[in-house]
Amino acid sequence: MAEKDIAEKLLEDYNDVFADIVNVLLFDGQERVNPESLTNTKDKSQYKADDSILHEQERDVSKFWSEGKIRIALYGLENQTDVDNDMPFRVIGYDGAAYKSETLDEELKERYPVVTLVLYFGEKRWKRFSLYDCLGTIPEYLKPYVSDYKINVFEIAYLTDEQVNKFKSDFKFVADYFVQMRKNKNYIAPREVVKHVDEVLKLMQALTKDTEWGDSIEMERKGKPYMDHYFSDRVAEAKMKGRIEMCLEFGLSVSEIAGKLDISEEEVSKVIEKLETENLQKQN
Repeated sequence: MAEKDIAEKLLEDYNDVFADIVNVLLFDGQERVNPESLTNTKDKSQYKADDSILHEQERDVSKFWSEGKIRIALYGLENQTDVDNDMPFRVIGYDGAAYKSETLDEELKERYPVVTLVLYFGEKRWKRFSLYDCLGTIPEYLKPYVSDYKINVFEIAYLTDEQVNKFKSDFKFVADYFVQMRKNKNYIAPREVVKHVDEVLKLMQALTKDTEWGDSIEMERKGKPYMDHYFSDRVAEAKMKGRIEMCLEFGLSVSEIAGKLDISEEEVSKVIEKLETENLQKQN
């Protein structure tokens, strides 16, 4: 779990990537946050629960945004591969701890806002975007005294092509992959140079739980790392899966499919097993 968490943070911790994510998702691609204006801050904070024991909570990535000596905001990124219905509670904890630290900073001349972005990479739609969404029925007479708390969830797989094209950093490859896989169930990589190759692959391995990414760290083609160098085999695999799925719809047996596509019955069985697993995940 620790290795997975670290892998998720490596790419986004680069200032050029972090600033790009904020600029596209919050400011529609306007370059309001410059990489040079970002500085790291500690991602861990502590809190005491009802058991009176001191607990620790950790953001995925967080950075201060400053102009000169003036601190404008604290940005935090949280990665989610699955829907977390309690995310508003978690974000309240992160943001509350950050505001608490501001009150304890005696040198701070002016307080600044805290903005948390939840980057969700799954295909199941996210439904709970506020505290009210997480609570049961709130009596109308009590609502005026219960503060709602909204969170900023960005469903990466549901970004538009226009939004994806606004990314200028390596995060574009990440977003483009999830969008294409949702729409087409396969991925055709753009012929663009990847800057942080190792970090992109490790992030994708962490997000997709696909160990094949780890076997493809070497993507150099005459000194220029292209994503399609990795994906050429995966596109072929996706096409083969589509053909097998079509054969199944026509009622062909494993042996008949193997003969028709000129592959082994073992390969056909593996693909069918993957398709069954994917269908079960969709149903859940």
